[in-house]
Amino acid sequence: MWRGALHGSRGLVWAKSQTPKGLIEGIDAVMSKRKEDEELTTELTRTDIIKCIQSARVRFRGVNLSGLDLSKLDLSFVDFSYACIRNVFFSRANLQCAKFRDVDAEGAIFHNATLRECEFTGANLRGALLADACLIDCSFCQADLRSAHLQNADLTNANLEGAILEGANLKGAKLSNTNLRGANLQRAYLRQVNLRDTQLEGANLGGANLLGAIR
Repeated sequence: MWRGALHGSRGLVWAKSQTPKGLIEGIDAVMSKRKEDEELTTELTRTDIIKCIQSARVRFRGVNLSGLDLSKLDLSFVDFSYACIRNVFFSRANLQCAKFRDVDAEGAIFHNATLRECEFTGANLRGALLADACLIDCSFCQADLRSAHLQNADLTNANLEGAILEGANLKGAKLSNTNLRGANLQRAYLRQVNLRDTQLEGANLGGANLLGAIR
C-alpha cells in the first residue's frame, strides 16, 4: 500500500517502507532523471497550466512540459498529443478522456490517476508508473510500455494490441476483456493476474512470469 507523498518544487519523498521494491527502483530512476530534465526548457509552469485549464478547450499539443508537477489537477479532455511529458507527475490527477497520442511520456508518474477512455496510441511510456491507475477503455495500440509499472491497474476493456510490454510489471492488474493481441509480453510480470477473459491471440509471452495467473 502507498502512503501519501510530500512533494515540493524539486522532488518527492515516498514512504518507501510501504512501497514495493520494483516501484521504489522506478521512482528513484525517475527522480534521478529530473536533474537531466532541468537542462531542458520547460515551456509552461504549473501555474500556467492551471490558468489554461480554466478555459473551455485546452491543447498542449507538441509542448514541452517535462518534469512538471501536475498532480491532483482536473485535466480531463486535455489534448497532450505529441507533447514531451517526460517525468511529469500526474499522480491522482483526473485525466479522463485526455489525449496522449504519440507523446514522449518516459518515466511519467500516473500513480492512482484517473485515465478512463484516454488515447495513448503510439506513446512512449517506457518506465512509466501507472500502478493503481484507472485505465478502463484506454487505447495503447502500438504504445511502448517497456518496464512500465502497472501493478493493480484497471485495464478492463483496454486496447493494447501490438503494444510493447516487455519487462512490464502487471502484477494484480485487472485484464477483463483486455485486448493484448500481438502484444510483446516477453519477461513481463503477470503473477496473480486473471487472464481468462483476456484476448492474447498472437501475443509473445516468452519468459513471462505467470506464477499464480488464472488461465
